Amino acid sequence: MADGWPAAGGPAAEVMGPERESGVWAAAEGPAPLEEGLFQDSDRSDQDKPGTSLPSFVLAGKTNFPEMFQTSHLLFYERFRAYQDYILADCKASEVREFTAEFLEKVLEPSGWRAVWRTNVFKVLVEVTDVDFAALKAIVRLADPRLCECQVSTFTVECVMELLNLKEHRLPLQELWVVFDDSGAFDQTALAIEHVRFFYQNIWRSWDEEEEDEYDYFVRCVEPRLRLHYDILEDRVPSGLVTDYRSLLSQCEESYRKFLNLRSSLSNCNSDTEQENISMVEGLKLYSEIEQLKQKLKLIENPLLRYVFGYQKNSNIQAKGVRPNGQKVHHVVSSAMMPGLLQSLLRDRLCQEHCKEEVEIQFHRDPLSAINACYEGDTVIVCPGRYVVHGTFSIADSIELEGYGLPDDVVIEKRGRGDTFVDCTGANIKISSIKFVQHDAVEGILIIHRGKTTLENCVLQCETTGVTVRTSAEFLMKTSDLYGAKGAGVEIYPGSKCTLSDNGIHHCKEGILIKDFLDEHYDIPKISLVNNVIHNNEGYGVVLVKPTIFCDLQENTQDGTEENKALKIQTSGEADAAERVDLDELIQCATGKMGLCTSSDLCEQVEGNCEIVHELLVASTQKGQLRKKRLSELGITQADDNLMSQEMFVSIVANQFKWNGKGSFGTFLF
Repeated sequence: MADGWPAAGGPAAEVMGPERESGVWAAAEGPAPLEEGLFQDSDRSDQDKPGTSLPSFVLAGKTNFPEMFQTSHLLFYERFRAYQDYILADCKASEVREFTAEFLEKVLEPSGWRAVWRTNVFKVLVEVTDVDFAALKAIVRLADPRLCECQVSTFTVECVMELLNLKEHRLPLQELWVVFDDSGAFDQTALAIEHVRFFYQNIWRSWDEEEEDEYDYFVRCVEPRLRLHYDILEDRVPSGLVTDYRSLLSQCEESYRKFLNLRSSLSNCNSDTEQENISMVEGLKLYSEIEQLKQKLKLIENPLLRYVFGYQKNSNIQAKGVRPNGQKVHHVVSSAMMPGLLQSLLRDRLCQEHCKEEVEIQFHRDPLSAINACYEGDTVIVCPGRYVVHGTFSIADSIELEGYGLPDDVVIEKRGRGDTFVDCTGANIKISSIKFVQHDAVEGILIIHRGKTTLENCVLQCETTGVTVRTSAEFLMKTSDLYGAKGAGVEIYPGSKCTLSDNGIHHCKEGILIKDFLDEHYDIPKISLVNNVIHNNEGYGVVLVKPTIFCDLQENTQDGTEENKALKIQTSGEADAAERVDLDELIQCATGKMGLCTSSDLCEQVEGNCEIVHELLVASTQKGQLRKKRLSELGITQADDNLMSQEMFVSIVANQFKWNGKGSFGTFLF
């Protein structure tokens, strides 16, 4: 019997522990010695009893193959520990095969076990007579009874015998699945082969050996690729990014294969011919292409950088434009269309008197398929019901998405943690009367990359960030409810326009977060907050992010210009008559708009609104001063008024800030 080593936790271990996040638990505990035994699973109550601790499965097909060990269920930390502590340790890429062979010599039974040799074409039962550890191959013969199943009818047992003879009866270990044995004698063998198979299928790249070995291979390649593999399994990576990664991997493998063939042909050529020079140029081009592909792969493998890469991809979704025949379509979504519901739709939505032109109607069972079928000007009507979607709502055209009923009656739930719920890039998108629900997400619920998006009478039950308004995008949210975000309820980027009216934003980490806009490359966002109730957030109701360097500038300008002594506001009814007023006047103005409140509540709410306006405009003034200074350094002493007009036109009136953990307004310095 070979020496033991830690094995799988078993199928009952369904959830990653805290070790899954840290990725360093094995290093903290230190590897257990191989002699301690095969299984160290705390869930197993009969560790002292003989027998296997691995499950089994039966191959699907016409041939009755014996049961095999089920080893593909291993969890992240089980594979992580095996590769880090027992197989690869701190080896270099050029030493991977050597370290793997040494590991197999300690745990693999050299003979006496059966396995199923599986390929894409056939499955054959074989018996292992010896193992060539250095080559990672097993020496086999056909087992009795002879069991063979082929995808191609002309491929017979005789063909298998001929193929085995060509291979000298030596098969790669990763092509063998160990036949089940309930004695436990071959558990280590099955697990060892599983780790080798998984490594060469999902971790190893054919170009790894040629990379510089500046530090150990496990840290540089194995850990990030292993994490990415399990992140994909757990739906933590956007589906589009997964497709891109697999495509890049295929391209890189193909280019590397061409590069190896070209390099081999050049090494066999001794003459300095023109053809050889051309081949060298092609080789350099291929090498450059491979390096670029490898860098893109590393970006996606890096858990911190992959989402930047994913955002660039998702923000470039192309609009379809107007349908070729110019027809507009109403897409009706319902899991089951009943006669009464159809009559109501025809009366309320589809056959209204003001609709003069004929409109085509299409029916769908889920909202995602309806949105994917939309062109410019289409309308999606979602009937009452609870809909579960597994992809992203990527809306690139100007469409209307509306619920037929109250938001609590029209619920769309998002499954799959890797994708944003709704991605908007259309010029004019309208969403109304729908409740969006996230579960265990890692991406935000709504991102407006560009264009204008209007959200009315909706409910957003968030998981991470709520709504993100990117630079140059415009967002209008009114009479809606947003809650549950582990980040900010609304993130406002520089250069965007955001109008929030009559909404509730509550039970988030922060209510509204305004990104730093003081950099010279950023435009000031245009923000309007009117009659919102921002309450019960863990941090501040509104947070302004800005660099620490501007604190000194603010102190130096406290007694400087008139801009710091006055505030510029724009109310909905007095947009053309906006003028500077001092803080006392603003309080008086807001007091008249608050209606009936107790005096203490009134003062708190008014001060919250005033504090936000004051801080935003002070920051705006600082940015203007910096621009004047830069222009002066360039020799421009008189700047155009329009060029220097960087005031933030805001309407922050009648908002109520209640029970926020850190107060109504705060500044985050970085």
